[in-house]
Amino acid sequence: MNIGEIRNVNGRLTGSIATRTIDLPRIGLRKVDSTSDRAPVYEILALNVARRWVQIGALWEAFSKKTGEAFLAGSVDDPGLPEPLPVALFPSEDGGFTIAWRRETVRAEFGGGFGASQRNYDQRPQDGFGESTAGTDGAMVGAGADDGEDLPF
Repeated sequence: MNIGEIRNVNGRLTGSIATRTIDLPRIGLRKVDSTSDRAPVYEILALNVARRWVQIGALWEAFSKKTGEAFLAGSVDDPGLPEPLPVALFPSEDGGFTIAWRRETVRAEFGGGFGASQRNYDQRPQDGFGESTAGTDGAMVGAGADDGEDLPF
């Protein structure tokens, strides 16, 4: 299921993620410069309510077992979320990415999936994800930034 997109705008990878319960209207990818083979390729950043960019995840390069196609895999996580949101980013023709939610697979031979949630969705706290970013007229308020401002990616 596609839940967002990243576009290459003036050399910056910016976009959004939206699901039924999560709305991240401004996210960006920042390239990680590292010589370590285990380092992520990108950090995922989001604009918080104080209009500061904060890291909410990381992405590593992965390859499809069936086709060999390269994509990015990682997760979005924040103390306000009941559990991490696993994502996969697939390259798009415009130099950006399509963001897909990916369900962790359970491997019976190992007694469960790596990183699979042990929580029942009905047992999650019901306090939501904070205040709405929609004003009375439907316009976005309290979140977002001008594209011209100095971004950390």
